[in-house]
Amino acid sequence: MRADARRNYERLVVAAREVFAQEGGGASMEAIARRAGVGVGTLYRHFPNRIDLVEAVYRTDVDNLVHTAEQVSADLEPWPAAVAFLEAFVRYAQGKRTFLNELREAFDKNPDLRVDMMDRIRQAMELVVGRAQRAGVMRTDVDGSDLMQLVGPMCTNATLSVDQSKRLLDTILDGLHKEP
Repeated sequence: MRADARRNYERLVVAAREVFAQEGGGASMEAIARRAGVGVGTLYRHFPNRIDLVEAVYRTDVDNLVHTAEQVSADLEPWPAAVAFLEAFVRYAQGKRTFLNELREAFDKNPDLRVDMMDRIRQAMELVVGRAQRAGVMRTDVDGSDLMQLVGPMCTNATLSVDQSKRLLDTILDGLHKEP
């Protein structure tokens, strides 16, 4: 892909994430193109339909979440890394609230998408959780999949405020933490 085409692609994904957050998954493609500073034709060359754009946003968000797991694991001690990653996971999952229906359509269109991305998230979770468990600062009777099941639904519940989600996550973290 040419450098300018790559830049446009990335700008469109960022713009779509922002517009979806403000207006929901049904936001107009024109609004997304406008936010990205490109023409509608450029948007449709990259993303022939809304679901392709939703998939690109989702893949990019998963890439960013995986990068966060790697970064906090490299930069922080095991328990602070686990806390930082779980907080990032909550923000990531809450970011999907506004376009869940479109994301479900993307999963229907490409059944492997959900499986592949959830596996990547689980591996990222296992990286951080495993490190904390090996350091003796996290209970060993839970794994990354357990935490995804525990924390994930809390994040997509539209009735929970950000403050409520934070309190619930703090409660979960208190239950997971153990002194070495």
